[in-house]
Amino acid sequence: MDGLSPVLGGFDVVLEPVNLLYCLIGVVIGMLIGVLPGLGPAATIAILLPLTFTLEPVTAIIMLAGIFYGAQYGGTITSVLLRLPGEASSVVTVFDGYALTRQGRAGTALGIAAIGSFVGGTVSIVVLSIVAPIVAGFALDFGPPEYTALALLGILLVATISNGGRIKAVIAACLGLLLATVGRDGFVSAERFTFESLSLADGLDFVPLAMGLFGLAEILYALEERHRAVSAPAKVTNVWPSRADLRQAGGAIGRGSIIGFVLGVLPGGGAVLASLAAYAIEKRRSRTPERFGQGAVEGVAAPETANNAAATSSFIPLLTLGIPANATMAVIFGALLIQGVTPGPQLVTENPELFWGVINSMYLGNVLLLIMSIPLVGVFVRILRVRPAILAPITVLITLVGAYTVNNSTFDIALVIAFGVLGYLMKKLGFDPGPLVLAFVLGSLLESSLRRSLLLFDGDPTGFFTRGISGTLLACFIAVALLPAARSVLGGRRRPAKEKELV
Repeated sequence: MDGLSPVLGGFDVVLEPVNLLYCLIGVVIGMLIGVLPGLGPAATIAILLPLTFTLEPVTAIIMLAGIFYGAQYGGTITSVLLRLPGEASSVVTVFDGYALTRQGRAGTALGIAAIGSFVGGTVSIVVLSIVAPIVAGFALDFGPPEYTALALLGILLVATISNGGRIKAVIAACLGLLLATVGRDGFVSAERFTFESLSLADGLDFVPLAMGLFGLAEILYALEERHRAVSAPAKVTNVWPSRADLRQAGGAIGRGSIIGFVLGVLPGGGAVLASLAAYAIEKRRSRTPERFGQGAVEGVAAPETANNAAATSSFIPLLTLGIPANATMAVIFGALLIQGVTPGPQLVTENPELFWGVINSMYLGNVLLLIMSIPLVGVFVRILRVRPAILAPITVLITLVGAYTVNNSTFDIALVIAFGVLGYLMKKLGFDPGPLVLAFVLGSLLESSLRRSLLLFDGDPTGFFTRGISGTLLACFIAVALLPAARSVLGGRRRPAKEKELV
């Protein structure tokens, strides 16, 4: 029972009235944000960060986690009814979800999506409860060299699997590392890139950076993109799928749960990649692939199951290793630091109430989402009819006021505006801001761990390869870094060979 007592204590934390309330608030906000195209969970969490300062750490993270996995549910509604993905991870759902709607089976699509999302999320939570403590125990062997290698690998994986081009993602990550060096050097107290400004002496604050790059930039970009009119949503009837539909979707839901969990753990994976992979696998293994895109139930079940499983499993590297797997996890990482909580292997033993409270809140959150996902469809569709010209100024005002309340500083407002413009220009030019934010978050960990490691090795960088874990991680880093070059070289050799054969 001693091993189960922290887990059961986590349920006691979740069942406290205030935590129940904020879990509900989080999933409702998440669903709403998922419905609204353009404003994703990373932007919403960044905007709401100042509101969490007055909350207990566990309460704040329960709410923010609810926003994250709740957004995966909400994005399904507009994908199915309006062919308008509210969340990036719901783009694939559009193909078969909207086709089912045109066949008069919108209720079936939404019902299958809700069931798949619930199963995928729940399976991922169960595995998370088992795997996370094991990973945390393994991570206790990590020292500065291991954290250096892990941070390098995390940044590289995010850059190479980013939504934008690979070169652009690497550039964004390098810019994030550069921004992480602003302020006083933690070892010798020398000022770097402060331009003799006292406001920059302590470095750039994560909150205005995240609120600008995700919040303000997304609003500006979405305003420019939202010119097309939204068609009237279809009526939703026969929400509960038939036995034939459930039988047809069963395998896709099972495979989507596994794919989503695995890809959610990997840095740079996340819900978007999981939904794409699950859909591709179902189409490839189907005996009738021509059905996909024409209203295949599996085409809705697989991506919706996978994105919810991935959203949950991405908490494993965050809570156990202190490494955010995607941009939204980077913002939640910042929220934990602001609350005075340092994610990492010690979190399980030093703060079990928060660790198990957050994990166990996901069980309740998934049940709430399953119960609310269909009845609230009509409400969320009506919200879509509110003009962006009305919503955008209100959101911008909340963002700027929230940034000011962090330190009561007008300089933070200027930073939000500056990073908002930067984020807008990045999106216009095809740069994904995710690698920048992740590199910024991991930059201080990378620098401090690297310098401590070099002190341990007397300045000899080959010392990293003399330790098993750090050597293995660096070998993975080198393999991932050289993979594109190896592919291009092999591709270049194959072309001349084929040309000779033709001659």
